[in-house]
Amino acid sequence: MGLALDPRAFRNALGHFPTGVVVVTAETEGRDPIAMTVSSFNAVSLDPPLVLFSVGRTAPSLPALLAAKNFGISVLRHDQSDLSSRFAGGRGEKWAGLAPVVGETGCPLIGPCLATFECEPFAVHEGGDHLILVGHVLRFEIAEEGEPLVFFRGGYHAIAGRAA
Repeated sequence: MGLALDPRAFRNALGHFPTGVVVVTAETEGRDPIAMTVSSFNAVSLDPPLVLFSVGRTAPSLPALLAAKNFGISVLRHDQSDLSSRFAGGRGEKWAGLAPVVGETGCPLIGPCLATFECEPFAVHEGGDHLILVGHVLRFEIAEEGEPLVFFRGGYHAIAGRAA
């Protein structure tokens, strides 16, 4: 199959690739919306408009996310690391003191953010200890101002400026 890799060392190596940070949200029946921090978000296709992200198979809200009619993706700003931390992991009371913005498709979103995407499920693929969820983008909004929140080497960062 291949060489055995130390999982912690592999995770640390992957941490050397900076990623943006998003919160994936979805409506649930009779309880607070699902909300999870994700750094595996990226574009798949322009036609049709598709995006993807991956979720660990043991994530507590994965079954509800897979059952959702649609879901939202909110791209966090550099000053929203507190929201990223709030929605990371399986902790309860994630929405305490915070109300979601309801998108045109009815899915909950975090606002204001750099960008929001409202999606319907398109495909789910196997990905080892994760599932890869592909969403068909139905609607999006962008903010004209702001810098992204970046996750790099296990911590939050902001972009210092444009490269030459």
